[in-house]
Amino acid sequence: MVDAEKKNPELEQNKHDGEMSLIGKVVVIGLFGGIFWSLLSYFTYVFHFTELSPNLILKPWILGDWKNHMLGQFIGILVIGLISIGVALLYYAFLKKFQSMWVGAIFGIVLWLIVFYVFNPIFPDIKTVAELERNTVITTICFYILYGVFIGYSISFEENEMRGERHAVSTNE
Repeated sequence: MVDAEKKNPELEQNKHDGEMSLIGKVVVIGLFGGIFWSLLSYFTYVFHFTELSPNLILKPWILGDWKNHMLGQFIGILVIGLISIGVALLYYAFLKKFQSMWVGAIFGIVLWLIVFYVFNPIFPDIKTVAELERNTVITTICFYILYGVFIGYSISFEENEMRGERHAVSTNE
């Protein structure tokens, strides 16, 4: 009787509400993570904890003074959110199986190193790391670590949940 109930798709407990695929969740995690952490980064810029603002992403490619105002900041935050989708997909592709906070933290540090050392020549307004204020370096490293932990832990959690659901379905059949 119990097995028949588990296999009956008409029962309420066996109906799924069109759950989002794992890739869809990764995209949402990436977009939300990029927007959330760059918005917090903007607040640290406003309160002078860092000399770098989100509109920095626009400066090499967009002309006009508008990018230095509030509109430029919020468009920069949105662009960072979109780029973050790609970063989240990279984490998903290579690191999703690791369920450690430390993997996300290391991922964040690696991202910081890439942005501040590899991509530095692309952004004319970013000083070299040696020229940046100590507050800027510490604040940005902390944000990248927190961002990496957020992305990593969220994606690993979702991967683990999906794996658990697949395992539960395969053992019930």
